[in-house]
Amino acid sequence: MHYYGDSILRTTATPITCIDGDLKTLADEMVVTMRHENGVGLAATQIGRTQKIAVIDPTGGEAKPYILINPEIVYASPDTVIEDEGCLSVPTIWHPIKRHKRVSVKALDLDGKEYMIEDADGRLARAIQHEVDHLNGILFIDHLSPMQRRLISSKLKKLAKTGGEQD
Repeated sequence: MHYYGDSILRTTATPITCIDGDLKTLADEMVVTMRHENGVGLAATQIGRTQKIAVIDPTGGEAKPYILINPEIVYASPDTVIEDEGCLSVPTIWHPIKRHKRVSVKALDLDGKEYMIEDADGRLARAIQHEVDHLNGILFIDHLSPMQRRLISSKLKKLAKTGGEQD
């Protein structure tokens, strides 16, 4: 796992052009890591890979996870919702973040077939936006106001210095 302060988290992921056994293995490893860390989603950049792939499971393992290859948000509702959000790469920090209430995302599956998740809402919509942000080098804390960032700046400095190690 890579943590706040690691430059790979600011990298824009490279679109995937070949879906092969290595990518399927990566997807499986990402699901295992996400579940081990009790996460809702995980982007490849969080584990040091620059491919444009994310996994999402807002059910905590009760449903088959979504595998999003080259995801692209094609619709975002004008209505928004503010809810607490955290990140496996920015541990111990939770903050209210404004996100679109509903989104639709287009992606490829592990067979290379395009599919859509239409009008996702709730945790799924938030996770989609969060993971697509990751693949574009954006962290959830980038959505905070300058004042909100100042309030958590000491925690962020500590995370960057310790590489995510917690007390």
